[in-house]
Amino acid sequence: MQIPRLHPDTIEEVKLRADIVDVVSEYVVLRKRGKDFVGLCPFHDEKSPSFTVSQTKQLYYCFGCQAGGNAIKFVMELGKRSFADVVLDLARRYQVPVQTLEPEQRQELQRQLSLREQLYEVLATSAQFYQHALRQSQGQQALQYLQSNRQFKEETIQQFGLGYAPAGWETLYRYLVEDKHYPAQILEKAGLIKPRSSGGGYYDVFRDRLMIPIRDVQGRVIAFGGRTLTDEQPKYLNSPETELFSKGKTLFALDQAKGGISQVDQAVVVEGYFDAIALHAVGINNAVASLGTALSLEQVRLILRYTESKQLVLNFDADKAGTNAAERAIGEIAELAYKGEVQLKVLNLPDGKDADEYLHSHTPEDYGELLKNAPLWLDWQIQQIIQDRDLRQATDFQQVTQQLVKLLKNIANSDTRNYYVSYCAEILSLGDTRLIPLRVENLLTQIAPPPATYSKPVSARKAWGSSKSPLPTPYSPLPTERSLLEHAEALLLRIYLHCPEQRQAIIDELEERDLQFSLSHHRFLWQQILEISSVDGETKNFASQPDLISRLQDQFLEFGSEMGLISHLFHIDEKNQKEILRTPQVVQAAIACMDLVMLEKRYRHFLELWQQTDPETEPERYQSYYQAFYAEKIKLQKIDRQRLFSITELL
Repeated sequence: MQIPRLHPDTIEEVKLRADIVDVVSEYVVLRKRGKDFVGLCPFHDEKSPSFTVSQTKQLYYCFGCQAGGNAIKFVMELGKRSFADVVLDLARRYQVPVQTLEPEQRQELQRQLSLREQLYEVLATSAQFYQHALRQSQGQQALQYLQSNRQFKEETIQQFGLGYAPAGWETLYRYLVEDKHYPAQILEKAGLIKPRSSGGGYYDVFRDRLMIPIRDVQGRVIAFGGRTLTDEQPKYLNSPETELFSKGKTLFALDQAKGGISQVDQAVVVEGYFDAIALHAVGINNAVASLGTALSLEQVRLILRYTESKQLVLNFDADKAGTNAAERAIGEIAELAYKGEVQLKVLNLPDGKDADEYLHSHTPEDYGELLKNAPLWLDWQIQQIIQDRDLRQATDFQQVTQQLVKLLKNIANSDTRNYYVSYCAEILSLGDTRLIPLRVENLLTQIAPPPATYSKPVSARKAWGSSKSPLPTPYSPLPTERSLLEHAEALLLRIYLHCPEQRQAIIDELEERDLQFSLSHHRFLWQQILEISSVDGETKNFASQPDLISRLQDQFLEFGSEMGLISHLFHIDEKNQKEILRTPQVVQAAIACMDLVMLEKRYRHFLELWQQTDPETEPERYQSYYQAFYAEKIKLQKIDRQRLFSITELL
């Protein structure tokens, strides 16, 4: 339906009622800072919050990407939605009467708005009906099940609005249609009744089932889950998809858990309704349930609105079925985990128990301890790969290696991949540390196989003697050279700026290895540092410049674009402080990374020259280039091992 032009009074009333902190909090974890609120900007990737919301001005602004505006613009930009659509949505949420400028379209618009409101109303009334039925004689079996089997207290039953659907075929239908006078079509659209195949009336969808209301983030009932109390199948029955309810976009108990998720900065996803309820019942208030489906991107992004560090723990059974459920639940979010956009962990409870069963025999503290020690998803996957495998057997070793390589190839984040290459190499070395460098090299070769190269003529092989002496395999550098170099150079400059006692050591190392900063903005900053030192006549007394940062900042006022790329180096936060605690080692690590990149460039240069030289016409040059690139390869292997096992940890 094309939305008609909205009356200015409606727009103005929405602006007045829609509190920007309330609106933005649905999508961003906000924390109070002074009179404003801050959080991570949803419009660009960032690690430190630069997104601010002013409740007094009813405006948001990001100092990182310069996004800004009011509540309406925020929802428009985030959801790529039209102005009228967002105003209507906020009008419904804040119960603002909608007026339009085209009277002839007003009736259809009101009908659409009225339908959703009627659905909310009939579902809320149904929830009250089910709760009342639980307290009647016909609901005693369901109530006994909740109190005895599930061990839920009265406050938990009320908190989640648990109820009972009577066994009759038309009990709910008669109550809502005959007593409350709701149209049968509304009940059908809400997923509460179905038409009889014979065409004679309707029957209730839920009969003789324990009823669990499913609510949206705002706490409104949008659907139901029903558990059978007999042997009827299916054991759990959910409402069908409706105007209000989409299983792939809904998480059970998120309305109850969003505050807890924000408070502990972590979300726990369990498989069943009662697992989530049981966790909330013992005070673990950051749990939601996935409604038995693979987690969709929409569901994950919904959860991650409330956790700043993007921590997500999947808690399924530890048995084979639970493992399969975890793998199934991960679904579409695997890519997010490989990219490092979500900190995904997997918690398998012992003895094949689910969360509800576990809490019957263990304390909430026991569960919290397991939660704290839950392995990252990648670690869990590696354990699944090596489980019940004997790596001393050639077949098992080969199969495990192939699966690990497949896993490592999927990891997009370079730092994460480097870490797991080292970790997998340690596993494959079976405790023999001398084998670790070899295992690392083998894994790297398989993860990033060498590109196709110039095919040498047969005579080229003859020039090197016997066919038993094959041509050397080209060195395959990691595909993360730029990010590695960026981090190493930035870290070295930050140490120079903030640790005066290390300045002379940095100068000496750079001069000894004949190294320069490769990235233009880093090279520009280094030139400014040297110029200030030269003007002061203190070129060899770098530690005696206590006001270096201040003078650089003054000097950079006239270099706006360059300053934007390096201004972060003038500041130290908690993460940066940890990075430079071991400054001598970190200096060595950063220098080694820069050295590594330069070696790789020289290696590729000589390799390319060698590949382009004809051994038949220029045998001496051919052999000279080979010796040159092979010498660089040996240096690379030596420094690359150092980088993998010490530098990666430091950087």
